[in-house]
Amino acid sequence: MLNRITVLLLISLLLAGCQSLPERPLPTVDKVELSRFMGDWYVIAAIPTFLERNAYNAVESYRLLDNDTVETTFSFRDGGFNGKPKRYHPTGYIEDRESNAVWGVQFIWPFKADYRVMYLAADYSVTIIGRLRRDYVWIMARSPSLPGDEYERLVGLVAAAGYDISKLRKVPQRHEKVSP
Repeated sequence: MLNRITVLLLISLLLAGCQSLPERPLPTVDKVELSRFMGDWYVIAAIPTFLERNAYNAVESYRLLDNDTVETTFSFRDGGFNGKPKRYHPTGYIEDRESNAVWGVQFIWPFKADYRVMYLAADYSVTIIGRLRRDYVWIMARSPSLPGDEYERLVGLVAAAGYDISKLRKVPQRHEKVSP
């Protein structure tokens, strides 16, 4: 028969094994020049939230309101290129003023979602936005498409950051040019 000390030791070990491990840090870029980051970004691929699971022509637009607040517009067509237009207006709050790479994005007060600039091309042409929990990620570009090798390179960065890339969904993009 086990004595009381042995039983307590076994229970302690079992409970210690049930504790969640601290989340592994998610690397971010050293610096985001906010004025260059503002504007339109086409969502090329994502591990999508429930709002955007059937998004087509998804575009995320940013406008700097003050030193640490960003007006955001997320628009897309739901379910197809001719689907119902959807538009959301969350507010971004810069949380790391040294790098400008960590934001909180608020859809509904008082809740802020984690938003981290994991990768940003030197010319600000492509970016990867992630979350510490590694549940959602967005590959975005200034143009609606990327060359295949560039897309695969960015997917490799997402995988290296610890994401399950089997959940990654390419966002269909088709934009007609407007005649002057």
